Amino acid sequence: MRQVIGYSLWIGNSADARDVPRLLDDGIEALIALALEEPPAALVRELVHCRFPLVDGAGNRPWLLRMAVNTVAALAAGGVQTLVSCGAGMSRSPAVAAMAIHRLSRKPPEDCLRGLADRGPLDVSPGLWGELVAAEMARKGD
Repeated sequence: MRQVIGYSLWIGNSADARDVPRLLDDGIEALIALALEEPPAALVRELVHCRFPLVDGAGNRPWLLRMAVNTVAALAAGGVQTLVSCGAGMSRSPAVAAMAIHRLSRKPPEDCLRGLADRGPLDVSPGLWGELVAAEMARKGD
């Protein structure tokens, strides 16, 4: 689990999402779970938990991608310490976090993703990233 410097966001994997003592020790207030294949984590009542079942590749519904990004961006804008997690913490969680950072910073999405890659390993699915970018462009066209 690693913190995104400058934001109240953390990126992690499914094991991080299940480590309740660590989440509480690190001050995490909300968990955004993005892995379709992972069962929901058993959490304490004090933690906000949102689950957006995304596949790690193409085939995600645009509205679901937008809702995941909207939620992460809103929590980060509010200063809520938020863990964004997926199976391995290498694709869905950094991709959605990068798009949320794009919303907050107005920097190009690719720059936001590159900024996350500078701080740790990533392996973002091109299909997923393409869908996130398309969903964001469609949102801006509304």
